[in-house]
Amino acid sequence: MRLAASSALLLACLFSFVCALSIGAVQVDFYDVWLALWSYDNTQLAQKIVIELRLPRTVLAFLAGAGLATAGLILQTVTRNPLADPYLFGISSGASFGVVLLLTLFGMQSALAMSGAALIGSVCAMCLLLLIAYHKGTAQIENMLLAGVALSFLFNAFTSLLLYWSDPQAVTAIIFWSLGSFSRADWMWMWLPAVVVLSGIMTVVCFRRHLNALLLGDESAVTLGVNVHRLRLGMLLVSSLITAVLVAACGGVGFVGLMIPHIVRFFISQARVLGMIVTALSGGLLMLWVDVLARIIIENQELPIGVITAAIGSVFFLSLLMFRKRAANI
Repeated sequence: MRLAASSALLLACLFSFVCALSIGAVQVDFYDVWLALWSYDNTQLAQKIVIELRLPRTVLAFLAGAGLATAGLILQTVTRNPLADPYLFGISSGASFGVVLLLTLFGMQSALAMSGAALIGSVCAMCLLLLIAYHKGTAQIENMLLAGVALSFLFNAFTSLLLYWSDPQAVTAIIFWSLGSFSRADWMWMWLPAVVVLSGIMTVVCFRRHLNALLLGDESAVTLGVNVHRLRLGMLLVSSLITAVLVAACGGVGFVGLMIPHIVRFFISQARVLGMIVTALSGGLLMLWVDVLARIIIENQELPIGVITAAIGSVFFLSLLMFRKRAANI
């Protein structure tokens, strides 16, 4: 049953990928998409749209969804908090602040420089989070989410201050980027998010037994021979790296890391390799259709990705809180 469901999910991802290449302001037939993928002819306008415009953004959308879902799974596991998310933990806000600081002060827009700035910002946010949450050498897990929300507001305030002092013409481009978009996708730097996301997924799979031990509690994990502090710090850095690179590539996209692990957890255990892979595939599947919605929901305009994910994620977050409240009252 699990294998059949996983196969169905994989087929859904492939079908959605083809749909994402076909649907847009200019409708492209599935046959033309097939021809573009297997025998590209740059003299054909439809094939040129598929390969040069839609294919890189579709690949980036899938990588972003898979990476953010994996980052959310990491945070929820190492903190044992089902509400953990890169967006709520301030990691995404810290990465956004680093990129905005780079753009406003130096005007550098290369993918590598933006990824480095985002990584520095996210690591700073994570260091502040650990500094607040750690007390006498142990992590106060219950305080991490509250500290993350506070840091998120702090970095957002700094970002707004930078935008207030910036050139008005640059502010529009920065704000559109910060709301999330896959329109900047380019084959020249696509290798960076691909390597980081795939490496992050492989790291989670390789350390799955250590992470499963961590779910039992710090004391139980120590008795099983797990170095809890080193594992938690390492996984937090992996989550920060994934988030930073994706924020630099497509801006701030929130709530994906919160929703997907919860949805997958209803159907399959994420303690297994299959559950971790399904989480990544489900995140990619969600972002493929979010990108399609962003392109077609308003005619001749592109809606920011972050607006759609924030709307969906907010409803999911409130529903999750209500569900937990009702479960506690039973």
